Amino acid sequence: MSDLFHLWGIFLGTFIGLLPVVAPLSAAPMFLAITEGQSDERRHEQARWGCLYMVAILVSFLIGGRFIMTFFGISIPGIRITGGILLTGIGMNMLAAHRSDIGGDASEREAARQKDDISFSPLAMPMLSGPGSIAVTLGFTSLATGWADYIAIIAAIVAMATLTYIILRLAVPGMKFIGPVGVNAMTRIMGFLTMCIGVQFVVNGILDPELLRGLGAALSGR
Repeated sequence: MSDLFHLWGIFLGTFIGLLPVVAPLSAAPMFLAITEGQSDERRHEQARWGCLYMVAILVSFLIGGRFIMTFFGISIPGIRITGGILLTGIGMNMLAAHRSDIGGDASEREAARQKDDISFSPLAMPMLSGPGSIAVTLGFTSLATGWADYIAIIAAIVAMATLTYIILRLAVPGMKFIGPVGVNAMTRIMGFLTMCIGVQFVVNGILDPELLRGLGAALSGR
């Protein structure tokens, strides 16, 4: 029973951690802008492939996370602290964003609009699986102790991709219902949650026993 609670905690933690960073409600206006003039069927296809690419990118970083950390000599506390700082910065930008800023820069929207296929770039990367999402995934990699934990994290990534696809598929009627004021409010709420998650990542990294042991050894060696 305790193992089930542990796996549920890993799944829920990953899903909640990805939610404010992926921010599918905030991505919807940008998605509509860069697919302007396309049919509903084409938009649905772009959204589907974008979410599949998102899963592939995040799972790749999840599986290869340990190898990347070992190859570059990066410690788990370092991943947590760096990811936390990055998420805090993203959250601050979301909180400070003006309504006209939501959905990206005008030049980026125009460049994306001229592309026939936007499912991988800019939809999957960097909108849905950008640095923030990758940082969250690598952060939860440090909590995984067995294959069951990795399955729980992958399940959370798939669940987030499914939710994102549903929201993007319903983007046209949804934006009419929520309106620009609602999108702006949701972006600021997600920004605050992203900052909270980032700060908690930093706190966990600083209080990590591995880091404290290393600092203690360094100080005692003087």
